[in-house]
Amino acid sequence: MGAGRLDGKVALISGAARGMGAEEARLFVAEGARVVIGDVLEGELKQLAAELGDAALAVHLDVTEEDEWTAAVASTVATFGRLDVLINNAGILGIPLPLAMTPVDQYRRVIEVNQVGVFLGMKSVVGAMADSGGGSIINISSIDGLLGQTAMIPYVSSKFAVRGMTKTAAQELGMLGIRVNSVHPGYIDTQMLSPDNVGIDLKAMFHFDNVPAGRVGQPDDVAKVVLFLASDDSAYCTGSEFVVDGGLTSGVPIPPAPA
Repeated sequence: MGAGRLDGKVALISGAARGMGAEEARLFVAEGARVVIGDVLEGELKQLAAELGDAALAVHLDVTEEDEWTAAVASTVATFGRLDVLINNAGILGIPLPLAMTPVDQYRRVIEVNQVGVFLGMKSVVGAMADSGGGSIINISSIDGLLGQTAMIPYVSSKFAVRGMTKTAAQELGMLGIRVNSVHPGYIDTQMLSPDNVGIDLKAMFHFDNVPAGRVGQPDDVAKVVLFLASDDSAYCTGSEFVVDGGLTSGVPIPPAPA
């Protein structure tokens, strides 16, 4: 068996219990990394840790709490000796509502998880990554961090912020050997898109048939891009956006001509 692309690296992944975070953890372990998986969904997190075996450590991680970030980083270094990669994956969608009907409490909650959580994650790993000689921070934004989206103002606000924080952190942390990039998924088939999660059928609302690739994305479509950014293959990439959307943001879709 050949060498893995992440041999010797240690990654901390937030929002890792399911969806894209879980798929990233699986791929990272398969490529030789050891992973610390953090989430508030303890049951699913423990199941994933059992699946991954000795290469994984599960920690409770509420990304809105600075003390929990500090503890997660300390556990990472204590268990695996270093920290090379952070994936700020945790996020929530909120209930899609027009601007005039959006409760301020919902707006603040989405900002706390999606924006403040990323800020705290980046802040918490700087010392440990510098001690390891550098590293890679990968912030999961969204195509809603590139374009506006009707009825999604809290989510869009948070994801645009992640894009801007990424660029600023890349400027600041480059001298420490720390790269910072953002990933912008389009429609990915995870629990976030489930009607059980938001109370409406998002697949009907957002017209997934307009995706030029002809399908909804899968978690491994994103995980493979994240793997590239975590690996040394992306050593000269920092402060950039990596779009994984099947071409959705490439332009305005034109209906096919009638037969």
